[in-house]
Amino acid sequence: MNLDVNTLFMVTIYVEAILGLLLLFAWAQNMAIRAVAWWGFAHLIRASSVVLFGMYGSAPELITIDLANALLFTAFAVTWTGARVFDGRPVEPVYLVTGAVLWLLVCRLPVLADAIEMRAMIASGIVTAYTWLTAYEFWRGRGEALVSRWPAIFMLFAHGALFLLRTPLVSVLPWSPTNNNIFGSVWLTVLSFEALLFTISIAFILLAMAKERTELRHRTAAMVDPLTGIANRRAFLHEAGGIAKRHAGNPRPTAVLLVDLDHFKTINDRFGHALGDRVLEIFAATTLESLRATDLVGRIGGEEFAAVIYDTNSDKALAVAERIRDAFAKAAQEVDGRPVCATVSIGVVYCDGPVLDIAELLAQADQALYFAKENGRNRVEVASLDMLLKRKDEALAPAVSAAGSVAAQSAA
Repeated sequence: MNLDVNTLFMVTIYVEAILGLLLLFAWAQNMAIRAVAWWGFAHLIRASSVVLFGMYGSAPELITIDLANALLFTAFAVTWTGARVFDGRPVEPVYLVTGAVLWLLVCRLPVLADAIEMRAMIASGIVTAYTWLTAYEFWRGRGEALVSRWPAIFMLFAHGALFLLRTPLVSVLPWSPTNNNIFGSVWLTVLSFEALLFTISIAFILLAMAKERTELRHRTAAMVDPLTGIANRRAFLHEAGGIAKRHAGNPRPTAVLLVDLDHFKTINDRFGHALGDRVLEIFAATTLESLRATDLVGRIGGEEFAAVIYDTNSDKALAVAERIRDAFAKAAQEVDGRPVCATVSIGVVYCDGPVLDIAELLAQADQALYFAKENGRNRVEVASLDMLLKRKDEALAPAVSAAGSVAAQSAA
């Protein structure tokens, strides 16, 4: 079997149709990612356009050239729309058909009726425009950590650039079915083969992007508190462990904060759990605004939060804790029109040693938090050796008292 244009046309039809059905099947398994359906339909539309191209000579040019190109441009426009949908941008119905409408209007112009080279240039420009727009949409969403975005962007840009090469090729090496120009035939075969390889590659890359996003969201859901959007207990301890490992290789002074909302049960009882959830959301938002992007914060309990501030000093750590306390008190003074007046108590512990034991630091911050509660709430307490000894003595006092009572009863 010779690798000529006719053979490539037949192979392309089957490949486009199979890939389109494959993408639609993948979408049916997870309808949450609607972009996959757009990409599937794009391949089916492209298969239809190739079928019409293959009918050249046995059907009017209105069908095999004009309508076939209009469908081809629509297929690329649908792929571009899928890229917009993939990153949550709206569908643009006008631009979805702009290329096809422009082409059909151009074909009706008498001046271009026999200008094959000019029409080829316009067709290449439309395909390139939609292809580069698709690459641009993926580039705009590069903030999402999807590795498969990058090969998609590269391939789309390269394919668009190669389509532009058709313009000088048509001008330098004119080709038509009635002219046996060997150079034109070879180039058309090469470009058709490239288009086939591109359509196979891009389909699997787009499918990989959808799969990667699904897996990323599943991992994120397991590590993010669904209410506040910050790290949950599991993620916080995992990230804190990573900070501790980094600290071992490059020790830097670090502060750990333990935060508890004051009288949170009373807030729920007075205003309802829905408003209580809003209070938690407000605290998370104000805390993120008070911390650096490199700092770690997480929800480790119902109304209990923790933060790790790496590479800081004791004064700055205390200032951050006070800023969190003050900002939240102001933000939660009134919530949804209700006088909530929510506050927080914060325990702070500072570490400038070579070992960063997160569990031990959280325990010490918890002791400081206890004193903040005991001393009136809505305040920040810094853990100190005297505080820890005092707390230890308070914890031992009941046990000593109980032992004395037992001894007295035994003596009696």
